[in-house]
Amino acid sequence: MKHLRKVFAAALAVAAVTSIPGSTAGAAPRSRVTEFTVPSPGSRPYQIVAGPDGNLWFTESGAGTVGKITPDGHIAEYKIRKDSAPYGITVGPDGNIWFTEKDPAPDGTTRVGKLTTDGHLTEYFVSAFSQPWDIVAGPDGALWFTEEDANLIGRITTDGGLTEYATGTCCFPTQITVGFDGNLWFTEEQGPAVVRMTTDGITRVFPYPDPTALLYAARQGPDGNVWVSDIISTRLGKISPGGLHKVRVPGSSTGVAGLASGPDGNVWFTENDSAHIGATTPDGTTVHYIALAADRRPIGITAGPDGNIWFCEADAGMIGRLSLS
Repeated sequence: MKHLRKVFAAALAVAAVTSIPGSTAGAAPRSRVTEFTVPSPGSRPYQIVAGPDGNLWFTESGAGTVGKITPDGHIAEYKIRKDSAPYGITVGPDGNIWFTEKDPAPDGTTRVGKLTTDGHLTEYFVSAFSQPWDIVAGPDGALWFTEEDANLIGRITTDGGLTEYATGTCCFPTQITVGFDGNLWFTEEQGPAVVRMTTDGITRVFPYPDPTALLYAARQGPDGNVWVSDIISTRLGKISPGGLHKVRVPGSSTGVAGLASGPDGNVWFTENDSAHIGATTPDGTTVHYIALAADRRPIGITAGPDGNIWFCEADAGMIGRLSLS
């Protein structure tokens, strides 16, 4: 593993870039998508994760609520605070649901929340006006999250102990994941850059070769590589020990946003502006491309415990399920 890390750093340092053209094959029919309306009006569901209880959990940024949906579509909601704007969500090493609250209270305080699967809520304060964004369970038994407006990465233990680290670059850390090397990896929207951070807070910055990119998602793919999305292009980035590779996806509009590893071994993505769900093989061949209704604005996406793909439709206030069977 130490050798792998060394090779990886050297390869990225020279910014090796390979474009993988991709092709469309086997477009999935729209009939494989089922949509479920979230009860709260103006819910704006954003991020979704498979929970430890066999259900899907999602944030409702517009309603100050965290929702739970069963694989057959029954929804329960847990009110946080009206102005909390829950956004990122993950399962913690303690088996609880952890989420960020990106909007500050009137006094400027911002929080990270912990919700048990039976609905007990605990909240922890983080830096004022920091806008906590995405969150992931780290390799060290803690939770790690981006603080977009403060340009910090937060680490919080399961009992609420907080440490914050500078990102090492600028600006707006957005999504965060754990890489194949056991480090944290996150995107910086402006710069733009992909940053690797150790659990000691030591960073290495890898500038993205396209200075016009607006990086968003960062997720580990089914191939073990770190994948990132650029929300103003129709390309994904794949970061491997051999360098950075760009993967073209079919959309003609911008808005490639959410990323997830599918149970089928593909990388699934949402196109927020063009209202599509798609999947590409790790080598860059598009194998699914599904059009949704134009007003859906899909964003967060994940593999469900039922073997299907689940996603949030922010503008429509719906949760979508794409059957893979």
